[in-house]
Amino acid sequence: MSRIPTPTTIDNAPAESRELLNAVNAKLGVVPNMFRLIGNSPAALEAYLSFGGALDNSSIDLATRERIALTVAQVNGCDYCLAAHSYIGANMAKLSAEEIDANRRGDSTDAKAAAAVSFARKVASNRGQVSEGDIAAVKSAGYSDGAVVEIIALVALNLLTNYINTALETEVDFPEAVALTA
Repeated sequence: MSRIPTPTTIDNAPAESRELLNAVNAKLGVVPNMFRLIGNSPAALEAYLSFGGALDNSSIDLATRERIALTVAQVNGCDYCLAAHSYIGANMAKLSAEEIDANRRGDSTDAKAAAAVSFARKVASNRGQVSEGDIAAVKSAGYSDGAVVEIIALVALNLLTNYINTALETEVDFPEAVALTA
């Protein structure tokens, strides 16, 4: 059970969150617990959805956005986000189990994506303290200056959900993430 109540339905959420939650439902066909929990604060829900929506239009493709979400969730030990992004990665981004495992370790089976995921892991692990060499490495893999900023923004977006879900112990409503292999 979450540390604060998760509205059981959209109608039980604060009135100011209902339109936003209905939009989530229209997009996903369901409203996961995380969205309903964040919906306790209409301002936080609007901020999260706006930030995420803007980054959906970034130069970073869906598969790599999911890869980044997986590595950041692993860094932060967020069970909710590991479950959610393992599911989304496999079912929407069509990532293989091997790829999801690599992503959680801060790597990828795709060379260009590996640079983005490795950089994201360093940003998350080191609280933004990365070297000139770290930035040069991601750029040499083919990412523009704007894409570097977008990768950092994706880390920040995922930190937000990792922290909310961990601090408030959001009840996981996705299949449990598979344990990492040795």
